[in-house]
Amino acid sequence: MIRQFFRKIATHKDKFDHILDKYHIPREYFNINRKMVTKGVLVGLFWGFIPMPMQMAGVMITTPIMRFNVPIALATVWLSNPLTYPPLWYLEYVTGNLIMGHEGIHHVELTMQWFKDNWDNIVLPLYVGTAFYSTVVAYLIYLLLNWLWKRSAMREWRERKCDKKQKD
Repeated sequence: MIRQFFRKIATHKDKFDHILDKYHIPREYFNINRKMVTKGVLVGLFWGFIPMPMQMAGVMITTPIMRFNVPIALATVWLSNPLTYPPLWYLEYVTGNLIMGHEGIHHVELTMQWFKDNWDNIVLPLYVGTAFYSTVVAYLIYLLLNWLWKRSAMREWRERKCDKKQKD
Protein backbone atom coordinates (compact mmCIF):
# COMPACT_ATOMS: atom_id res chain seq x y z
CA MET A 1 0.00 0.00 0.00
CA ILE A 2 2.73 2.48 0.95
CA ARG A 3 4.73 1.54 -2.13
CA GLN A 4 1.72 2.02 -4.42
CA PHE A 5 1.17 5.53 -3.04
CA PHE A 6 4.75 6.53 -3.85
CA ARG A 7 4.61 4.79 -7.20
CA LYS A 8 1.70 7.06 -8.20
CA ILE A 9 3.70 10.11 -7.20
CA ALA A 10 6.73 8.90 -9.16
CA THR A 11 4.73 8.77 -12.40
CA HIS A 12 4.57 12.59 -12.36
CA LYS A 13 8.33 13.08 -11.96
CA ASP A 14 8.76 14.79 -15.35
CA LYS A 15 7.22 17.93 -13.85
CA PHE A 16 10.02 18.10 -11.29
CA ASP A 17 12.88 17.41 -13.68
CA HIS A 18 12.84 20.99 -14.95
CA ILE A 19 13.05 22.40 -11.42
CA LEU A 20 15.83 20.01 -10.41
CA ASP A 21 17.89 20.90 -13.48
CA LYS A 22 17.28 24.62 -13.12
CA TYR A 23 18.43 24.81 -9.47
CA HIS A 24 21.09 22.05 -9.69
CA ILE A 25 19.42 19.94 -7.01
CA PRO A 26 20.72 16.35 -6.82
CA ARG A 27 18.04 13.88 -7.91
CA GLU A 28 18.86 11.41 -5.16
CA TYR A 29 17.25 13.77 -2.63
CA PHE A 30 13.95 12.99 -4.35
CA ASN A 31 14.37 9.23 -4.89
CA ILE A 32 11.37 7.18 -3.90
CA ASN A 33 12.69 3.86 -2.72
CA ARG A 34 12.62 2.06 0.61
CA LYS A 35 15.96 3.31 1.90
CA MET A 36 15.49 6.95 0.91
CA VAL A 37 11.91 7.23 2.19
CA THR A 38 12.48 5.45 5.49
CA LYS A 39 15.65 7.45 6.16
CA GLY A 40 13.68 10.61 5.34
CA VAL A 41 11.07 9.67 7.94
CA LEU A 42 13.82 8.89 10.46
CA VAL A 43 15.52 12.27 9.98
CA GLY A 44 12.22 14.14 9.96
CA LEU A 45 11.05 12.51 13.18
CA PHE A 46 14.45 13.03 14.82
CA TRP A 47 14.30 16.78 14.23
CA GLY A 48 10.53 16.96 14.75
CA PHE A 49 10.76 15.66 18.31
CA ILE A 50 13.34 18.28 19.32
CA PRO A 51 11.74 21.39 20.87
CA MET A 52 13.59 24.06 18.95
CA PRO A 53 12.86 26.67 16.30
CA MET A 54 13.88 26.04 12.70
CA GLN A 55 13.52 22.24 12.73
CA MET A 56 13.44 22.27 8.92
CA ALA A 57 16.88 23.87 8.93
CA GLY A 58 18.09 20.91 10.97
CA VAL A 59 16.81 18.60 8.25
CA MET A 60 18.65 20.59 5.59
CA ILE A 61 21.90 20.56 7.61
CA THR A 62 21.62 16.76 7.89
CA THR A 63 21.09 16.33 4.14
CA PRO A 64 24.73 16.19 2.95
CA ILE A 65 25.74 13.96 5.89
CA MET A 66 23.01 11.34 5.45
CA ARG A 67 21.31 10.99 2.08
CA PHE A 68 17.51 10.67 2.28
CA ASN A 69 14.32 11.82 0.61
CA VAL A 70 14.24 15.49 1.62
CA PRO A 71 10.54 16.24 0.89
CA ILE A 72 9.51 13.27 3.05
CA ALA A 73 11.79 14.46 5.87
CA LEU A 74 10.47 18.03 5.66
CA ALA A 75 6.88 16.79 5.70
CA THR A 76 7.60 14.54 8.68
CA VAL A 77 9.05 17.44 10.67
CA TRP A 78 5.66 19.10 10.39
CA LEU A 79 4.09 16.34 12.49
CA SER A 80 5.24 18.54 15.33
CA ASN A 81 3.51 21.86 14.83
CA PRO A 82 1.98 24.60 17.01
CA LEU A 83 -1.07 22.41 17.65
CA THR A 84 0.94 19.36 18.71
CA TYR A 85 3.73 21.15 20.63
CA PRO A 86 2.05 21.28 24.07
CA PRO A 87 1.07 17.59 24.28
CA LEU A 88 4.35 16.47 22.67
CA TRP A 89 6.52 18.55 24.98
CA TYR A 90 4.50 17.48 28.01
CA LEU A 91 4.92 13.83 26.99
CA GLU A 92 8.67 14.39 26.58
CA TYR A 93 8.82 16.12 29.98
CA VAL A 94 6.94 13.29 31.72
CA THR A 95 9.09 10.67 29.95
CA GLY A 96 12.25 12.54 30.97
CA ASN A 97 11.11 12.60 34.60
CA LEU A 98 10.34 8.88 34.40
CA ILE A 99 13.79 8.09 32.94
CA MET A 100 15.53 10.27 35.52
CA GLY A 101 13.44 8.95 38.41
CA HIS A 102 12.13 12.41 39.31
CA GLU A 103 8.61 13.12 40.44
CA GLY A 104 8.20 16.27 38.38
CA ILE A 105 6.13 19.39 38.91
CA HIS A 106 2.48 18.80 39.71
CA HIS A 107 1.04 22.32 39.77
CA VAL A 108 1.42 23.81 36.29
CA GLU A 109 0.28 27.30 35.32
CA LEU A 110 0.34 28.50 31.75
CA THR A 111 1.91 31.86 32.49
CA MET A 112 5.28 33.24 31.46
CA GLN A 113 6.14 33.99 35.11
CA TRP A 114 5.52 30.36 36.11
CA PHE A 115 7.76 29.11 33.27
CA LYS A 116 10.44 31.65 34.20
CA ASP A 117 10.34 30.52 37.85
CA ASN A 118 10.37 26.79 37.02
CA TRP A 119 12.56 26.70 33.90
CA ASP A 120 15.50 25.10 35.73
CA ASN A 121 13.25 22.22 36.87
CA ILE A 122 11.68 21.74 33.43
CA VAL A 123 14.55 21.91 30.93
CA LEU A 124 16.61 18.85 31.96
CA PRO A 125 13.70 16.35 32.08
CA LEU A 126 12.29 17.84 28.86
CA TYR A 127 15.51 17.27 26.93
CA VAL A 128 16.11 13.82 28.45
CA GLY A 129 12.64 12.87 27.17
CA THR A 130 13.42 14.58 23.88
CA ALA A 131 16.61 12.52 23.50
CA PHE A 132 14.58 9.36 24.09
CA TYR A 133 11.93 10.18 21.48
CA SER A 134 14.38 11.64 18.94
CA THR A 135 16.59 8.58 18.97
CA VAL A 136 14.76 5.51 20.23
CA VAL A 137 11.21 6.18 19.03
CA ALA A 138 12.29 7.66 15.68
CA TYR A 139 14.51 4.62 15.07
CA LEU A 140 11.74 2.17 16.05
CA ILE A 141 9.39 3.87 13.59
CA TYR A 142 12.15 3.67 10.95
CA LEU A 143 12.44 -0.09 11.56
CA LEU A 144 8.66 -0.50 11.43
CA LEU A 145 8.42 1.33 8.11
CA ASN A 146 11.27 -0.75 6.69
CA TRP A 147 9.48 -3.94 7.73
CA LEU A 148 6.13 -2.75 6.31
CA TRP A 149 7.78 -1.76 3.01
CA LYS A 150 9.52 -5.13 2.66
CA ARG A 151 6.31 -6.93 3.57
CA SER A 152 4.41 -4.96 0.94
CA ALA A 153 7.06 -5.74 -1.69
CA MET A 154 6.96 -9.45 -0.86
CA ARG A 155 3.16 -9.49 -1.07
CA GLU A 156 3.23 -7.81 -4.50
CA TRP A 157 5.93 -10.27 -5.67
CA ARG A 158 3.84 -13.25 -4.52
CA GLU A 159 0.73 -11.86 -6.22
CA ARG A 160 2.62 -11.37 -9.50
CA LYS A 161 4.06 -14.85 -9.24
CA CYS A 162 0.60 -16.30 -8.56
CA ASP A 163 -0.92 -14.34 -11.47
CA LYS A 164 1.86 -15.54 -13.76
CA LYS A 165 1.20 -19.16 -12.78
CA GLN A 166 -2.53 -18.74 -13.45
CA LYS A 167 -1.85 -17.35 -16.92
CA ASP A 168 0.45 -20.24 -17.81
